Amino acid sequence: MAPSGNAPQPEWVVDGDVLGPGYDVRDLPMPDDYEGPVVVRLVRHSAAIGATRRAVLWVHGYADYFFHTHVAEEFARRGYVVYALDLRRYGRSLLPHQTPNFCRSLDEYFPDLDAAVRAIEDDGHAGVVVLGHSTGGLVAELWAGDCDRGRPQALRGLALNSPFLALPVELRHPVLTGIAECGIKLLAKARPYHALPRGGARVYGPSLHAESHGEWTYNLRWKPHQSVPIRAGWLAAAIDAQRTLARQQLDVPTLLMTSARSARLTAWTDEVAQVDVVLAVDRVRAAGSGLGPMVELRSFEGGMHDLLLSRRPVRTEVENTLLAWLDQLAWDD
Repeated sequence: MAPSGNAPQPEWVVDGDVLGPGYDVRDLPMPDDYEGPVVVRLVRHSAAIGATRRAVLWVHGYADYFFHTHVAEEFARRGYVVYALDLRRYGRSLLPHQTPNFCRSLDEYFPDLDAAVRAIEDDGHAGVVVLGHSTGGLVAELWAGDCDRGRPQALRGLALNSPFLALPVELRHPVLTGIAECGIKLLAKARPYHALPRGGARVYGPSLHAESHGEWTYNLRWKPHQSVPIRAGWLAAAIDAQRTLARQQLDVPTLLMTSARSARLTAWTDEVAQVDVVLAVDRVRAAGSGLGPMVELRSFEGGMHDLLLSRRPVRTEVENTLLAWLDQLAWDD
């Protein structure tokens, strides 16, 4: 059932997020879906609240959630409030009865984004840029390009951090690709929760976490090293979204950022921390270049899949590039 229009709207819980002081959280009212009750949680970094009307909305990737305090704090110093949305079934929004990270269609996340943008507008911001990472970038583009719904007036642009615009591998012949996709869709219709086999070792998570090869501390239940199972229904939904985008032209300023290189690595080496080990960046850039004339492509030597978790010199370059791009947008403030 949808929330009652007369019901009081949840307020921000000041300093109430798991990230601690300076990070507020609120629940966004949502109707139940096919797995039952839904919670969607929005976080904000409060340091720049009242000092600027410019906002950035972070949308995470697959098997992920927002913990990037270094980004929020740097953006606050440069005149932007960072909000972060944990999509339904992810991170803060994951409920015990739900299947982690699952969806049948990526447009299930549109109400989450709509509600987040309304909450940001209610905070008095003149505009918002959606900063989407990996699957979050795919969701953000699909949401912004949905002509049937119309685009929120507050949206000033999209910033895409290694967006999941293409599968990391492609079969050698288009006919084989079509057969494989048809098989996935048939399986998704019959057994949407079927977990698909995944080859290779998972090296990306350990390359990030401070207890292994990285420098970050985060909740390993919400962002596990071994990721979470990729289910047939989710993969079919992602393929459908990629095909939909290939037929669209975005008319919103878009910055598409990737690492300069990809590599398929199955064991730890220093190279893991210098390349995208998740996606094929050449395929992502090729897909992104067809999205329209307002797309600007940038690549970063030494960048990891989440560019803003790369080693310090690279992530500083990414932050400066992103902030310079944000500064030149039309904010009306």
